[in-house]
Amino acid sequence: MSRRQWWAWALVLAVTLLHLWLMTWVEDLARLGAGAADTSPARIDVAFVRELAQSEPPPVAPARSPAVVPSPAAAAPAQSASAPQALGAEPQVSTAAAEPFPGPAEAGQSPDLAASAAAASATVAEAQQPAPGAAPAVPVGSPLVSLPASPPAPAVAPPTPTAPAFEWPPSTRLSYTLVGDYRGPVQGKARVDWLRSGNRYQVHLDVRVGADFAPLLSRRMSSDGLLTEAGLKPQRYDEETKVLLREVRRQTIFFEPDRIVLPRGGVQPPVAGVQDTASQFVQLSWMFTLQPQLLRAGQMVEVPLALTRRVDRWVYDVVGEEVLDLPVGPVKAWYLKPRLQSKTSSDLSVETWFAPSLQYLPVRIRIRQDEASFIDLTLERMPQQGDAAVPGAAPRPGNGAAPAPAGRPL
Repeated sequence: MSRRQWWAWALVLAVTLLHLWLMTWVEDLARLGAGAADTSPARIDVAFVRELAQSEPPPVAPARSPAVVPSPAAAAPAQSASAPQALGAEPQVSTAAAEPFPGPAEAGQSPDLAASAAAASATVAEAQQPAPGAAPAVPVGSPLVSLPASPPAPAVAPPTPTAPAFEWPPSTRLSYTLVGDYRGPVQGKARVDWLRSGNRYQVHLDVRVGADFAPLLSRRMSSDGLLTEAGLKPQRYDEETKVLLREVRRQTIFFEPDRIVLPRGGVQPPVAGVQDTASQFVQLSWMFTLQPQLLRAGQMVEVPLALTRRVDRWVYDVVGEEVLDLPVGPVKAWYLKPRLQSKTSSDLSVETWFAPSLQYLPVRIRIRQDEASFIDLTLERMPQQGDAAVPGAAPRPGNGAAPAPAGRPL
């Protein structure tokens, strides 16, 4: 065999092996995110038809307890018995500044009005009591004759407009550009899909490092569960990783009523409010929507988190508000950084920037494996949202979404 023929056969063999490898890789990539074929939850089907625009976050009213109105006796001190008020005279209402009470103020009532009404009630009640040793007679025609025997009802504030109750946003897609370092500088794409149907949700975080046709690393983190009054309640978490020239690695966490089943850490007791790596982003957005006061520099936010080896409580410090120069334009966002107290070599550190003007969605995510390996995701286009006509996908008021032509997916 000549040298030229040898090289020809070697080239044919190399092309054949490459073809076989590509077929295997495509097959693995097709399975990436599907989990075990017989148990993986079916993906919620959504058409994204409109683009979200920046807007001021609307006021959202969580469930509130009724305001507590103080008793008249607590509103003003009793008048001195040494200076009784003459019967039939106009009641003297103290004009001294009264300490405001949180109850009427929350209900929209003026603190001065509340204090004056309470003081008047106390004064009239004392005037009805006879002096020691005197007959309890009241002159006819006195204004006190027409007063009821029971104490007057506290002043009620007029009804005021209330903020709309919180509603989960419709299905939303966030697309990111990716840069970082994974055994050298890398680029890629990432996407977060928040999907909902009725009281069921899914969160899929897809990351691809390298070229689209042959990424060095592909990872999907998926959460499937229920929407509750306490936020997201995960039922299952799947994490699937594909590294070039290696088999797909799958790990699953099951959230059962009486236990949490981890792929590497055995069985753990249930934890109230526990989240997984994917659902934590949406859970934090929900928390900030209902409690925007949490986003203040120096605040601390705590989230119970189920990892592949253990269940832990992760504490995030609110570092401050920053203006991010993104491909979509400047966006104000709050930077949250985790405190890594017991991080192992396999745990991912996730720093996040949440934008109030975009429904408190994460517009930047930085994921670290260690000091040398990280990826940085920044929003590359405005979030896409599903059709509000989809059952269970009603947008909350004032979300700033600009509709696209009906039925036309983005």
